[in-house]
Amino acid sequence: MLDTPANPSTNTIPGAWSQSTLRDLLLRPEAFVVCVELATSRGTITEQSGRRVLTLARQLVENPRFDALCVTDNPGGNAMLAADTLGTDLIARGQEVIINLSCKDWNRNALQSRAWALASAGFDNILALSGDYPHSGYSGQASGVFDIDSVALLDMLNQMNRGLKITGPSKASNVTMECTRFLTGAVVNNFKRYEREVMPQYLKLAKKIESGAQFIINQVGYDARKQDELLKYMDRHGLDAPVLANVFVLNARVAKVFHSGRIPGCLVTDALLAQCEKHGAAEDKGKSFFLELAAKQVAIARGLGYRGVYFGGHLKYEDYETILDLVESFSPDDWRTFARDVQFSQPDEFFYLEQDPDTALAADRVNRQYLASREPNAPRRLRPGPPISYRFSRFLHDEIFARAAPLFNVGKRIFARIDKSGRFVRRATHRTELALKVLAFDCRDCGDCSLPDVAYLCPESQCAKNQRNGPCGGTHDGQCEVGEKQCIWALAYDRLKSHGEELDMLNRPVVFKDAALKGTSAWANTFLERDHHARAAEKQDPEKPK
Repeated sequence: MLDTPANPSTNTIPGAWSQSTLRDLLLRPEAFVVCVELATSRGTITEQSGRRVLTLARQLVENPRFDALCVTDNPGGNAMLAADTLGTDLIARGQEVIINLSCKDWNRNALQSRAWALASAGFDNILALSGDYPHSGYSGQASGVFDIDSVALLDMLNQMNRGLKITGPSKASNVTMECTRFLTGAVVNNFKRYEREVMPQYLKLAKKIESGAQFIINQVGYDARKQDELLKYMDRHGLDAPVLANVFVLNARVAKVFHSGRIPGCLVTDALLAQCEKHGAAEDKGKSFFLELAAKQVAIARGLGYRGVYFGGHLKYEDYETILDLVESFSPDDWRTFARDVQFSQPDEFFYLEQDPDTALAADRVNRQYLASREPNAPRRLRPGPPISYRFSRFLHDEIFARAAPLFNVGKRIFARIDKSGRFVRRATHRTELALKVLAFDCRDCGDCSLPDVAYLCPESQCAKNQRNGPCGGTHDGQCEVGEKQCIWALAYDRLKSHGEELDMLNRPVVFKDAALKGTSAWANTFLERDHHARAAEKQDPEKPK
């Protein structure tokens, strides 16, 4: 939910014209926000490509039809010019700027430092992302950082907005920092094929809003029914945040790349690719078709109730103008016809809501086959059973490692004695634990175990981005964007669904891995309450003695 700013006088920025802030626009239900994504370039801003982006940005600034410009953060996992280099020029001209802030290249300290720098430089709007996995780098591929993820980043920025508490070695050194005033946004990818991908995206969306996301942008897709479903899902579940519809303007070459699945989170289906290739063979290389398709998407978004649009793509200034002119030329109800045309779904695609035969959009009725699959006696074809390894891991956790487990206090006493023993005993116990967990879970000895958080799948070894608060948006047909493996959150969803617990998979405090525990016994850290599970329990019951 959007927070009303403490100082209403800051809602208008002086510039070439009187322009409202993004926060103010999103608080006004009648406003329809137009935002343009600017992908930064390689090299300095004086390079040819940098000057080209800057020229486009300045043209957009001078046109009051564009409410905000969003600057990317190393898109595609490549090294690019820092977003605030371009953004500083734009805010100096009175333009609302959204800075992308992703977790792929920064640990939590660097992200916090960067957030303070952005706040000090006058940037009020941040889009929090986990980020694309790095695919290039100087003298070889760079390593992704992913110390935290988008949910944890939102949680941290939300705390900074409330006054971040810095804990020192003594009470006298504890301080509360001055509140920032970030308007924080997040992304959801609802254009997924399978239930095990779609539902975790919706559940993570709820977690992002709970953690402080004040506006939402969805990922790239071309299906009005799925667009409609997103808003209706949010309404059914009380997810109160304005949503901007992603309108990525294609061309024939980009459509082919998106169709290949090489760009995480960007979907072009077989049927849409066929149209793109057909029109791409025209004399104008399909430009008129692609601009009209984008204009139809804008009209659909407005008709469905989206609070604005988020343009992406490699366009010239005149192209944006053409799209908006086309939108204005449409009749008020044309979007309903367009919505029937722009429905490029995947074969056997999962929809949370059934289709309304009258509108071809989402009905107000939940998918009956999905509901049937959630019944305890559902046939195996609808709800497969979990692997034996999951059942055994779950049994051990519930009997021994959970704080309320019958044997938890026994383990606590044993590991308290081991902790006071000599180095040899501690090391032998740790090595025994590690041998068992490497064999069973491919454990990486992080010391702050998230196996219970991800249905006994290790995010350190099995998730390229170490996502501990839900899936990233980069899966393709349930496969991880990095390597040939299934997404662990899709697997976790299936495991939890076998016990009727899939909808509660993220109903817990945000997970922050404590790197100080790396190389130590996760069992000892659990029983002696040193890990994130203990911190989560303390947040849920702060009055309980430690």
